[in-house]
Amino acid sequence: MNKFKKIQAYRIGPLLFFVDAFISLPILRRMKRRTTTSMTLEYHGDREQIEKDIRQGAFFMTNHRDICMDSAWLTYLLCFRYRTHPYIGIGNNLFGKWWIEHVVRILRAFVVIRDGNFREQIENAKLLSEYIHYQRKRGKSIWLAQREGRAKDGNDVTQPGVLKMLTIDSKNFLESIKELNICPVSISYEYDPCDYLKAREMQLKRDNPDWKKSREDDIESMSVGMKGRKGKVVYRLTTSINPEIDKAIAANPELLNMSKNEQIQFVCNLIDQHIHAAYEMYERGEKFDQYIEGQLAKINIPNKDEDFLREKLYEMYDNQVKNYEKAKGL
Repeated sequence: MNKFKKIQAYRIGPLLFFVDAFISLPILRRMKRRTTTSMTLEYHGDREQIEKDIRQGAFFMTNHRDICMDSAWLTYLLCFRYRTHPYIGIGNNLFGKWWIEHVVRILRAFVVIRDGNFREQIENAKLLSEYIHYQRKRGKSIWLAQREGRAKDGNDVTQPGVLKMLTIDSKNFLESIKELNICPVSISYEYDPCDYLKAREMQLKRDNPDWKKSREDDIESMSVGMKGRKGKVVYRLTTSINPEIDKAIAANPELLNMSKNEQIQFVCNLIDQHIHAAYEMYERGEKFDQYIEGQLAKINIPNKDEDFLREKLYEMYDNQVKNYEKAKGL
């Protein structure tokens, strides 16, 4: 539809898409071999129900490990197992290198526009929400991260602003959310190749609260995330949150009378519970300590605070364990 042209980065015909896929999928396979020891697509919950959700079209919402590869690998895995190719939301701040255009094409992307004045941001959010609901009504699958930007400290929590955007013009928040059929996906990396970049960013921000990432910083993170060592990678699909919303309403009808912000937080908590409980837990020991020291050595900034940086590197991995244990009631 012409009115969505502004946010449709993926505007090529079927033939060119096939050519891009023919070229790009073998590249993804080679990257998988070079950067991971294994990569699996697994299930947390009723596999039969999960596959039913996928067949009828799903809104895949994941934690955010890597700027580009989160969606690329999920697309790769879903394409081979289910012939499902979700539409992918990508921030316009990432468009800066020629090769990104090809990544965007194979990801079947739409653009999340993040700049502009307040009025423009509201209009862009409305357009994006309408586009996503339009695609879902057509039975198309969507991918979007649970937050804008990666969780620097590894504490993956859904941002309420994402759900507000998705339902910005809705009169009934819970019904609008159910129309999307949100199926959370948990992404686990044994090693996050961008961890030292995130730690570096945290010290720079600590030392200068006005410090901001440049577009070049985003491009560097994309490149390191694509090429860096990840170890064992696990994508774990979970069931739709819709039955849990219905069950909660049946148990407590007052949920329908709560404020929109309270309902949003309720849904955020549901998504987080799915993602955290489906994490893969990795063995940590002396080898991992050596890995942390190696990542620490890569950081080259003025007034390098090794104690702070080391603490932040460990924190990125420890927070995932804490969230997993909380979700599991351990």
